[in-house]
Amino acid sequence: MLKVRVMPCLTIKNKRLVKSVQFDEHRNIGSYVAAARVFNGRDVDEMVVLDLDAREQGIDPLILQEITKECFMPLAVGGGVKTLEDVQRLLDLGADKVVVNSGALARPELIQEASARFGAQCVVVSIDAKRIGETWEVFAEGGQRATGLEAVVWAKQAEGLGAGEIFLTSIDQDGMMEGYDTGLIEAISQAVRIPVIASGGAGKPEHAFAAVRAGASAVCAASVFQYTQVTPANFKEFLAKNGVDMRASN
Repeated sequence: MLKVRVMPCLTIKNKRLVKSVQFDEHRNIGSYVAAARVFNGRDVDEMVVLDLDAREQGIDPLILQEITKECFMPLAVGGGVKTLEDVQRLLDLGADKVVVNSGALARPELIQEASARFGAQCVVVSIDAKRIGETWEVFAEGGQRATGLEAVVWAKQAEGLGAGEIFLTSIDQDGMMEGYDTGLIEAISQAVRIPVIASGGAGKPEHAFAAVRAGASAVCAASVFQYTQVTPANFKEFLAKNGVDMRASN
C-alpha cells in the first residue's frame, strides 16, 4: 500500500502567488519563490505548482526555474498543457510530474500519448468538480466552463487512458477551510485503482485524516498552510498518530 503524502499547492497568476475561494476571487498573497523556499524546509513530500496564466500564454520557464532553485522535493506542475511538446517542456524545466486538465478534456488521447511516451507515473489528471444534485460535474478552464461530464465517469476514463494519478479538487470546498468533500473523494477512490490526491477545503489536520479515511492517497492544501500557523509537518504528525502510514520525515 502506498504511504500517504502531504502536498502544498502553489497557484500562480500574474507571476504572484494567489489563492482563490471556490475558484473565484484570486487574492494576491505574496511571492511564490518565498513560499517555495519555506515549504522546502518544512518536511514536504511533494508540491503542486499551477500556473493559471499558462492556459493562454503557455508556461513561463522563469517561474519553474526560480522554484526549482529553491525546492528539492518532487514537483507536479500544470497549466496550459495541451500537447506532448508541452509535457516535454515541463519535464525539461524540472517537473517530475505534469498535471493535465482542460487539455485532456478537449483531447483525451493526450493522456494516452503522454503515458506511452513518458510513463504513467508522470501523468497526473486534474479533475475540478462541483456537486450537482447527487453527483459531481467536471468543470474546465479553471472551473469556468461546465463540461457535462460526471466526475466518476471521467476519472475512470482517465485511468483507462493511462493516467498515473488523479488530482481531485472540490470547487465547492476550495478555499473554504471547512474540510474536503469526502463524498467526492470516496466516489472517485472507489471507482479507480490509481492514487487520488485530495484538494480543496483543508483547514486543520483532522480534515486530512477524514480525506484519507475516504480513500485519498495524498492530501493537498494551500490556504491552511499560507493563512495559519499549521504546517505540513503538523498534518503528518496528526495522521501518523491516528495510524496512517506516512512517508518518513526528513
